[in-house]
Amino acid sequence: MKPTEARTPSAQGPLPPAPRAWAVRLVVVGIVLSALNLRPAITSLGALLEEVRDGLGMSGSVAGLLTSVPPLCFAVFGVTAPRLARRFGAGAVVCAGMVAITTGLLVRPYTGSTPGFLAASALALMGIAVSNVLMPVIVKRWFPDRVGSMTGLYSMALALGTSAAAAVTVPLTDALGGGWQSGLAVWAALAGAAVLPWIPLVRDKGPGSAVGSVHARVEGAGPVQHVHARVEPTALRITRSRTAWALAVFFGLQATAAYITMGWMAQIFRDAGVPAGTAGVLLAVTMVMGVPLAFVIPRVATRLPHQGPIVLALGVCGLAGYAGLYLAPAAGAWVWAVLLGVSNCAFPLALTMVGMRARTGAGVAQLSAFAQSTGYLISIPGPLLVGVLYQHSGGWGLPIALMIGLMIPQMAVGVLAGRDRTVEDEAAAATP
Repeated sequence: MKPTEARTPSAQGPLPPAPRAWAVRLVVVGIVLSALNLRPAITSLGALLEEVRDGLGMSGSVAGLLTSVPPLCFAVFGVTAPRLARRFGAGAVVCAGMVAITTGLLVRPYTGSTPGFLAASALALMGIAVSNVLMPVIVKRWFPDRVGSMTGLYSMALALGTSAAAAVTVPLTDALGGGWQSGLAVWAALAGAAVLPWIPLVRDKGPGSAVGSVHARVEGAGPVQHVHARVEPTALRITRSRTAWALAVFFGLQATAAYITMGWMAQIFRDAGVPAGTAGVLLAVTMVMGVPLAFVIPRVATRLPHQGPIVLALGVCGLAGYAGLYLAPAAGAWVWAVLLGVSNCAFPLALTMVGMRARTGAGVAQLSAFAQSTGYLISIPGPLLVGVLYQHSGGWGLPIALMIGLMIPQMAVGVLAGRDRTVEDEAAAATP
């Protein structure tokens, strides 16, 4: 007997057919390859920043500002993702995003000037920004009954791409002849591979597209529903939702901690007497912790009615890690690196909550854009402020105190964002 078919609220006309198995597999491959490409543009540059500065004659102030360019681009360009997805389809926008990443990574090492390098970097970051926002949307649309496991897979691939680019860029550069240009450009090949799975999904234009619909059981919906991959328009006023604001601030504070860790943790260890090579390995350990935990945490989160306990557990790990850096940075370096790596897994938790705090695909799109764009704006001053405090105080006491201070509100807003409610209900209740 066939299961009863129910329309989604936005469905019009005949129900679209279920997608073919090959289309679902392509989406999974596309999600994984896209996630692998969402950070190498940043971490590969960090590994060769000194060589890039020397090669382009880049000033120290401009190089310092590079640490704030990624979150700025994520905030500015990410907010455009829902509108683009409504017009062209989420798959087409992600495909274009991967093309932008490929082009930017391929061009920027050979521009020969600082403005050209920054412009090409911005192109790549623009592609990353729209893909950042639309990944939770695609997961919600294609896998509504597996949000936790698919978000975990995506987050794990993102963490793997982040740590791999940091770890192997220098060896790859040496293997390719020692030129920093080739060491940066090689990552365009991985981005180019991520374009391919999305090409068959570019034609997803309307409710009748077989590729653009999903035949899956939605959690709590009872009968099987068709969910279309294109983001439909909505009248949701996201700024009227307290949960949306809590999630945006939580996203911003966890991003602040992550960028401070990536930018400064190795220097903290080096100033404490840890050899430079070991300090780099410690940073890699922190980043690698996200690979297994990014798969586990979202799966656990979707099984809980309230994600607050996970937020608190990650926050306690962060507080313990920062306290260790303050009291005995060298003596317990490996422990602090592991603890901070666990704490940084607030990122996949935030992505999971984006998928859980909205009922519809359109709601997820708006919430994802709002939380990430607002959050990345919040994160911009953090790494710069740590550098200023370090320079003016002559030590790491004040910067670490700042990190500890920011962890407290991160835990508080994370608990609020983890409550079992949806932004659609809150926005409707706030409408006069």
